Amino acid sequence: MFVAMVVPYEGQSFSTLRSQCREGGRLFEDPLFPAADRSLFYEDNSIGRVTWKRPKELCSDPHLFVDGLSAHDLHQGQLGNCWFVAACSSLASREALWQKVIPDWKDQEWEAEKPEAYAGIFHFRFWRFGDWVDVVVDDRLPTVNDQLVYGHSNDPNEFWSALVEKAYAKMFGCYEALDGGNTADALVDFTGGVSEPVDLLESGSREADPEKRGELFDRVLKVHSRGGLISCSIKATTASDMEARLDCGLVKGHAYAVTDVRRVRLGTGLLAFFKAEKLDMIRMRNPWGQREWNGPWSDSSEEWQKVSKSERESMGVTVQDDGEFWMMFDDFLANFTDLILCRLINTSYLSFHKTWEEAVLSGSWSRHDDPLSNRAGGCLNNKLSYMQNPQYVFDVKKPEDEVLVCLQQRDRRATLREGRGENLAVGFDIQRVELNRLYRMHTSQQKVAGSTYINSRSVFKRVDLKEGRYVVLPTTFDPALEGEFLLRLFSDVPADCKELTVDQPAQTCWSGMCGYPTLVTMVHVHQADGLAGQDSDGGNPYVIIRCEGKKVRSPVHKDTRSPVFDTKALFYRKKERQAISIEVYNHNVIKDSFLGQVTLTAEPSELMQHTVHLRDKGNNRDNDLPGTLTVSLVTSSMLTGI
Repeated sequence: MFVAMVVPYEGQSFSTLRSQCREGGRLFEDPLFPAADRSLFYEDNSIGRVTWKRPKELCSDPHLFVDGLSAHDLHQGQLGNCWFVAACSSLASREALWQKVIPDWKDQEWEAEKPEAYAGIFHFRFWRFGDWVDVVVDDRLPTVNDQLVYGHSNDPNEFWSALVEKAYAKMFGCYEALDGGNTADALVDFTGGVSEPVDLLESGSREADPEKRGELFDRVLKVHSRGGLISCSIKATTASDMEARLDCGLVKGHAYAVTDVRRVRLGTGLLAFFKAEKLDMIRMRNPWGQREWNGPWSDSSEEWQKVSKSERESMGVTVQDDGEFWMMFDDFLANFTDLILCRLINTSYLSFHKTWEEAVLSGSWSRHDDPLSNRAGGCLNNKLSYMQNPQYVFDVKKPEDEVLVCLQQRDRRATLREGRGENLAVGFDIQRVELNRLYRMHTSQQKVAGSTYINSRSVFKRVDLKEGRYVVLPTTFDPALEGEFLLRLFSDVPADCKELTVDQPAQTCWSGMCGYPTLVTMVHVHQADGLAGQDSDGGNPYVIIRCEGKKVRSPVHKDTRSPVFDTKALFYRKKERQAISIEVYNHNVIKDSFLGQVTLTAEPSELMQHTVHLRDKGNNRDNDLPGTLTVSLVTSSMLTGI
């Protein structure tokens, strides 16, 4: 399992810096993020005269937290960063998560009994490109007329949200860098999880039948119940639409934090308990702290009379304009256009919930004049260079497995000041390959899944794959573009994911004596038809492909006489005239039974498909047995030809 490290941002050690300040009797002033305009803006000052003040200058009794931490603590300031505030609201509802972002919070809190221990320094942690980054900040905050300019808490004595926002802004270069961002990215930065964007328009969820809507609700409920974070928004199609308030009270172009998901029991008596009529409900919060949904199941609507008082209390229903509200999931689908599900990837074997196996691999797109060394080939549109991209092989070892793939590039928001702030348009394809492939692909094979290409920091795909071997090709959309990336792959059982770096078998000191391959052949066993029946259900057939002392075995296909094997094997061959044999067996409890075989020659040729009758072994080889096998072969005299 991949274990993320904690890395000090720009080498700044919180404990060392705090000790130095305490010993010197001074408050910390951060030289990397000074109390200056360059920490606020790139160029233009849109706020006016800003005064940097410490919390002690803004109130008499400052604290990180007042009466704990909740989603109600946060309010958006003058930045267009509702995406970040919504992510913070989600974070605030999960104690185990915010304690990772705000480490050792009691040690960082103001101590009234020991004012001399306070050094004006805090630190927060964010997950960045595979590591937890520890970011140190001083406590000087931008104000205008003694009011905090940016994010702030309900309670004027509480400062955790303002300080977390400052640390996040420092990591990106300045506060302005947070103006307009992606909630999915912030959720990942807070958790190290994987964000799945769901387009509720394109997915057809609005028009879906009740069963499909129920499946989506179950997905949302599962993410929430397993500690994940969720956000949603209504797409603004024009600039004038941005933050426009709809008649129903919702705001366009605005990120909402989902703070609860549940099935709510209707009725108020014992009969209702046994009747068990339930509604799918979702609760969310507007980062502005006001402006709520005013439709069915809004705070003061009469629908709440259908729910018992105890149920209402457990759901936290309040009749006040605090920005938090409930709505039916059907109404949610009818109004919202975008949903973000941030899964916390649970890799612990001690967990009661699903355990994921995680593979994390770092790589890069890099240009080279030699096609075999080039790793910046662009997307599939670039047919001549596409296969030159980085390639990562993995195995699906169950008959079918759900696989999550996330491609993340280094966020370029922090380099906007240098004019390099645009992310690359990136994506990936997944191709099904030969079961024994150990070397890089040089021709495209069976594409089974692919992401969209987008210039976001991360691209995600959730896909169900059947047993076999696969290759992920992470690419930029255009060729010859360079950059670093992180590939994260999650499966139910270990996928043995690794990069394919070698193009062909290496020549060794034994090659002269034992020979070196001169041909490469790909065998694709498509299917069998009319196999001999082993029982009333047909049988459990599989194939073994043999070539020059090496063999590849397919998975067993149960209860069929006409299996679709879809099994490929790749062989680097020294003997052109030696035939390739394909044997068909039936899997039994004690001893497997032979069903027939075919032998094929494979001289250099284009892809050719054959349907041939099964034959017996040994002296009976000329005897036909029941059934046919459909096979494709292609052979190249160039070892980098397949």
